[in-house]
Amino acid sequence: MKNLTFITMALVAGAALSTPALAYRGDYGRYEVRYDWATVVDVDPIIERSSRPVSREVCYDQPVDRYEPGYTARRDHTGSTLLGAVIGGALGNQVGKGDGRKAATIAGAVIGGAVGNNASHRRGDYYETGGGYVRDYETRCRQETAWRGNNDVVGYEVTYRYRGDIYHTTMDHHPGNRLRVRVDRGVTPAE
Repeated sequence: MKNLTFITMALVAGAALSTPALAYRGDYGRYEVRYDWATVVDVDPIIERSSRPVSREVCYDQPVDRYEPGYTARRDHTGSTLLGAVIGGALGNQVGKGDGRKAATIAGAVIGGAVGNNASHRRGDYYETGGGYVRDYETRCRQETAWRGNNDVVGYEVTYRYRGDIYHTTMDHHPGNRLRVRVDRGVTPAE
């Protein structure tokens, strides 16, 4: 009886150890890796929207009113002196007779010239001409920032068919019309 128990135990142990080996052999063909081609059914780009600042310089002509001073000139006293001498001489000529008239004319001319010269000095030796506001233009610039939007393709949603079944994946490039697939426990892109 002891012998029978030993044989039974040996058979049970052998069966237990050989079952995984048989199971593995049976699954060997099922898990073999192979490569094939699938048909691409649809490709949709994955778009990422982003914005970035774009700066540029904008220049324009700004009207500016500025004061333009005139120029300062020295006053000419000759005209006043001569006018005074002529008027004084004419008045002196009316006063006397004979040689006295000549002396009165000369004296009137000298006194009239002195009075005319003195009168012109009272108005100052210098005078200012012109002057006033003038419209001018200055170029002014400023920085403007605009936001420019970008639509960047960051990947592709790919739908493909392999042996009648539909699969989906995400890829970083456009696959074209066909997609190489790895076939083992499932169907996945090989690239």
